[in-house]
Amino acid sequence: MNQSVFWQRFSAGIERWGNRLPAPALLFVVLWLLVVVLSSLASWTGWQALHPATQAEVLPNALISEQGIVWMLSSAVKNFTGFAPVGPVLVVMLGLGLAERSGLLGQWLQQLMRHLPGVGLTLGVVLVGILSSLAFDAGYVVVIPLSALLFQLAGRSPLAGIAASFAAVSGGYSANLMVGPVDTILSGISTESARLIDPAASVSLVANYYFMAASTIFMTLVISFVLHRWVEPLLSSEQTQELPVFDDQHRGAARVSLWFFIALAVLLLLAGTVSGAWLAGDEGFLKSPFMRNLSVLIGLLFGLSGALYGRMSGRYDSSHKLVADLEETFRLLAPYLVLMFFAAQFVAAFSWSNLGLLVAIQGASVLQMLALPEALTLVVLIILVAVINLLLGSASAKWTLLAPVLVPMLMLVGINPEVTQVAYRIGDSSTNIITPLMPYFPLVLALVQKYRNDAGVGTVLAMMMPFSLMMLFSWSIFLALWLALAIPLGPQ
Repeated sequence: MNQSVFWQRFSAGIERWGNRLPAPALLFVVLWLLVVVLSSLASWTGWQALHPATQAEVLPNALISEQGIVWMLSSAVKNFTGFAPVGPVLVVMLGLGLAERSGLLGQWLQQLMRHLPGVGLTLGVVLVGILSSLAFDAGYVVVIPLSALLFQLAGRSPLAGIAASFAAVSGGYSANLMVGPVDTILSGISTESARLIDPAASVSLVANYYFMAASTIFMTLVISFVLHRWVEPLLSSEQTQELPVFDDQHRGAARVSLWFFIALAVLLLLAGTVSGAWLAGDEGFLKSPFMRNLSVLIGLLFGLSGALYGRMSGRYDSSHKLVADLEETFRLLAPYLVLMFFAAQFVAAFSWSNLGLLVAIQGASVLQMLALPEALTLVVLIILVAVINLLLGSASAKWTLLAPVLVPMLMLVGINPEVTQVAYRIGDSSTNIITPLMPYFPLVLALVQKYRNDAGVGTVLAMMMPFSLMMLFSWSIFLALWLALAIPLGPQ
């Protein structure tokens, strides 16, 4: 059996299995009920563990209890309105929706297509997706929808654009050509953990920079290869949609809107980076008002540019048409909001129950007891983190939990904190794209359903599983070769 036939059957099997699950909204209801039952059983059986960082006793919180029922009732609204993927997505999609429905995005993407044909389009989309981690979660709400439109315009399945960009944005989250928020957060946690053994230890902000910069290029090639070799051929039957052809008036309006977009983007960037400017703040760039409100700024950029284009092209000859397009954007987001309500309840209940925390502590304890050789230890570490990531999605939360155990333990057997941290980053990134528990998974599912009405959780899992497996395998091999050649992970 050749590889293409194997992957075709493998993907079809995953899709059939996944789509037998209930509708996504009901799936989260089922998962929520499972947490309710398991949290109560865990509490009644006395399951407990010690938090590796604080040595505090961690106990499961039973949802079938007076405290649990009161918590579920009192937090239901807050769980939904405060759920990370809800507010930013609505704000950004409002602006993007106006830019799309006015015709501006179609114009811009047509011009971009002239410079990114074929494989170049894939490489460009994937690279931008990986680099988008500098803007925190903006890649999910900007890069993925735009990638679908780009692929559609190129006559390729928009689902291929979603798959490639999702693999890049989420699976390649740790890699980048520049030092970003992930490096800042993880290095600080690693330093505190290393000082449990050596009070003078310090893990630099750029401790993994060389490896992660190289990984950016490596993962761009891997993701592009997987898309062209295994994933996109299975999507070739998906219908594409021809975008309209624009006349000189529309092209002129698009040029003016582009210059407006660039000028406004530069103005906002200066306001966020120049000392003393309106959006700069006093706590550094990563904590500045500019970065804290990035989703609003992105929505404004696209929304104002779309409104300008619509006015100049004649589409918005009255304010009623502009408002109608905004309303249509929100109407199309209604299924996503329903899904988000139930997803938010599940994620909050799972966190409140402490089940994910208890499972992660037990997994780290098993790794500690095994005492394997260095190479095998790193492989087991990567696999362990990849599995835990299916249950506990936040990279910083997992590292806060695991680092106080893993970093000191591996230091005692001669493995530097920098190596432990980079192994963690590989395991954490590789399975982001195959867990429905990842906060932005429902957004990706909603985008897939926009182009394929019968799509379900299994459809997304089938698309993303080849990426996840290949990233986990190839990235681990890449790290092994890097260490075998004694190349520094970052500046000494």
